[in-house]
Amino acid sequence: MSRDQSLPGGEPMREEAAQAVFRETPDACGAYPRLTEDQIARLAEHGQRRSMAPNDVLLREGERCETFFVVLSGTVAVVEDHGTPEERLLRVHGPGRFIGELGLLHGQVAFYTAVAREPGEVLVVSLDQLRHLVAQDSSIGDVVLRACLGRRALLVGQGAGFRIIGSRYSPDTRRLREFAIRNRLPHRWIDLETDEEAEELLRRFGVGPEETPLVIWRDTTLLRNPGNAELARLIGLPSLPAGHRHGDVLIVGSGPAGLAAAVYAASEGLSTTVVEAMATGGQAGTSSRIENLLGFPAGISGAELTERAVLQAGKFGAGISIPVEATGLHPKDADHYVVAFADGSEIAARAIVLATGARYRRLQVPGIERLEGTSVHYSATFYEAKQCRTDPVAVVGGGNSAGQAVLFLAGYAPKVHLLVRGPSLEASMSRYLIDQVERHPRVEVMLHTEVTEVTGQEALEELDLVDNRTGGHHRLAVRGLFVFTGADPHTEWLAGITALDSRGFVLTGPEAREAGAHLEVWHSRERSCMPLETSLPGVFAVGDVRSGSVKRVASAAGEGAMAIHFVHRHLEHSAAAGTTGTSAAAGSSDVSPHLRHKESAWLA
Repeated sequence: MSRDQSLPGGEPMREEAAQAVFRETPDACGAYPRLTEDQIARLAEHGQRRSMAPNDVLLREGERCETFFVVLSGTVAVVEDHGTPEERLLRVHGPGRFIGELGLLHGQVAFYTAVAREPGEVLVVSLDQLRHLVAQDSSIGDVVLRACLGRRALLVGQGAGFRIIGSRYSPDTRRLREFAIRNRLPHRWIDLETDEEAEELLRRFGVGPEETPLVIWRDTTLLRNPGNAELARLIGLPSLPAGHRHGDVLIVGSGPAGLAAAVYAASEGLSTTVVEAMATGGQAGTSSRIENLLGFPAGISGAELTERAVLQAGKFGAGISIPVEATGLHPKDADHYVVAFADGSEIAARAIVLATGARYRRLQVPGIERLEGTSVHYSATFYEAKQCRTDPVAVVGGGNSAGQAVLFLAGYAPKVHLLVRGPSLEASMSRYLIDQVERHPRVEVMLHTEVTEVTGQEALEELDLVDNRTGGHHRLAVRGLFVFTGADPHTEWLAGITALDSRGFVLTGPEAREAGAHLEVWHSRERSCMPLETSLPGVFAVGDVRSGSVKRVASAAGEGAMAIHFVHRHLEHSAAAGTTGTSAAAGSSDVSPHLRHKESAWLA
């Protein structure tokens, strides 16, 4: 270790205290479980034993995670900035523990270095074998997945990972921070306006404030105002594969509906690609706890639900690429549609599933824009909640998302004000949430209340509120504002291509077939427009983006599964009508060999 060592939580420590802290880090939050002898034995069937000497590096910061290590004897230290004056100790693992966090399961680069502290032995399991075991063996899978999620949250809390340097007033700074937060990437934001470290780093790298925002990692990599895709490649988020870009099903969007469609399509033998513009999980992925999802009586966080679904889709062979923004859709020939993307690339598929979801509406009041991303937020995750430990906050909205956010934030902030413009919570919030919100001692519900202005220079200081019955105004001192006021669909790129309702949501079924100019598309078809099918045959819409959908995680996942049932019917009808039958019979590489009838497969 260097002279500037740190305690397990990341705090600097004196050298004379160093030896005292190389004991194993306690498992205070469930992120450092010890595997049982039986679990280690099952892992050993798929791995190899390897001896280690002091200072052997098992995993190096910045390199892609490709190996899973289980400590059999000795100890392993997890450190950041290994070999530099800024090196700090994050944690120490002893026998029975494993090395790795969420990036390990997705093949991302490591955000730390794992180095042997004492001589010993480790079990080495390849990433492919680990993914197989996590998907197949629930006793191992549950332990590893939950520990990896917990460790990722701890890395975030410790300020590990890359640094974003930029002004709070910069839209590009907000963009980069939102992308990092939504993808649960460990990072630290250094505010150009208030943080003294920002000036020192700019001098060190010889760049001016006008070149910000910057992304800095390990003091060796500097990106000047990178696009989301460039940052994604740095970290190792999955990108579109090069070469052959034809397949059976292309799913645009990776919320619960899109991920469910991916699981069912890939598990039934269809070549499946998922593209996502921002982050897997959609709005559900930002939820702190979903308690009304069938099969999870104790609730489940949106992050854990998302990671489980992503692993499940990958298990069956679905490819997921981030960030890939769809910009156009058009028929290629009688067999395929082509989706174009913002980077100029295209993918052709025989069926398209639109699962782009919806985004929370931004609150349009004076003074709010400059505080978005710093003390005004449109999601409530651990990233935002850790800023609210000492100050009161407010939540705007009356739906389930607002209720979940209130309860989550009440675990951090001393006071949470729920601002609702209507006369009650019953109109759009589930009863189980209403009961918890109304009983919580740190929550105050303020009905008939709307925000008319936010004030604050470097951070939110006060809200101006109006009682919409009396017109009376009063001020509320808060340091954070969380907005959940309904959602708008991601359908700008579909305008004029497929039928939309008056609010921009995608029409499906009979309503889509009868939609004006799109009616002629069906005249040559010897079938009706199926449920979930848009005005374009073979293009389906599921989840929040669909007109008339039920805004619940369970219904979105159900629609994703049902859509694949209708995809099979579309492909079978096309083959029977002769549009794909010739190529299918010839064994074309563009056509999946799994076009057998799937009438009840999606029910399995």
